[in-house]
Amino acid sequence: MSEPRLWAVVGATGTGKSDLALDLAEALRARGNPAEIVNADAMQLYRGMDIGTAKLPLAERRGVPHHLLDVREVDEEAAVAWYQPEAREAIRSIHMRGDDAILVGGSGLYISSVVYEFHFPPRDPEVRARLEQESESHGLEGLLDRLRTLDPATAAKVDPRNSRRVIRALEVIEQGSSTYGASLPERPVLWHPRTRLIGLHVDRTDLVNRLDARVVRMWEAGLVDEVADLRQKGLERGATAPKAIGYAQALAQLDGILTEADAIAQTQALTRRYARRQVSWFKRYAELEWRNAPAEVEELLRH
Repeated sequence: MSEPRLWAVVGATGTGKSDLALDLAEALRARGNPAEIVNADAMQLYRGMDIGTAKLPLAERRGVPHHLLDVREVDEEAAVAWYQPEAREAIRSIHMRGDDAILVGGSGLYISSVVYEFHFPPRDPEVRARLEQESESHGLEGLLDRLRTLDPATAAKVDPRNSRRVIRALEVIEQGSSTYGASLPERPVLWHPRTRLIGLHVDRTDLVNRLDARVVRMWEAGLVDEVADLRQKGLERGATAPKAIGYAQALAQLDGILTEADAIAQTQALTRRYARRQVSWFKRYAELEWRNAPAEVEELLRH
């Protein structure tokens, strides 16, 4: 009996990854080869973050087991260094049952940390707390300047607006490392030998229209009410969840900082930019097989 496979269905937000993963799982099951899905969307890890993450409701999962959905509270961190061992353990458990595992999501670093051999520098809570306090007291620019001096290559890669990434880079450097570490290796090695990566592509104009319409539907479906409820559960205490696209804008709307129209427009713009970054990230995967969405599962299984 051959070793179970690890599939990875990746691509920009709004390309239909969840539907393809379900179609693939059903097609494999029909061939006597059951499969289970492992979430690789960083924000879908959070319990209660449903509308703004386009999380599939239980009723729409077609009876396919899903792992790593709703496993963190909104005031907890779900960093990639936490996610990697959790995802790999889920995949090992699936494989021990003789089933294929389907990793699905658009969070590039999270996908990479599982699919490829990744090693993370250790954490130092005291250093991190000091850097966070410095950022809150004096702003992020000073920390950015320090990072540019200590590690120009990492500073050029890190989003200068992402305080969490800047602080993590400096935390690593202060522990004696000369590199940030959490990035795709120059010559990546697959973690699981029987891995197949499928990337979904949608024409740019079509994707923009899809994404803009989806944001409007999220507001119509009650995203602001969802965020108001999550606020009562500690959303704003979290390091990551309150900064998620759509959630930060809904919080600003609740606080009267943004109008509904401005919150929607800002979310649309940020979602489009995020989709561009996702495409750029996945283009570096040499093993990735690109397919136009919607992809034909039968064609995938013939290869």
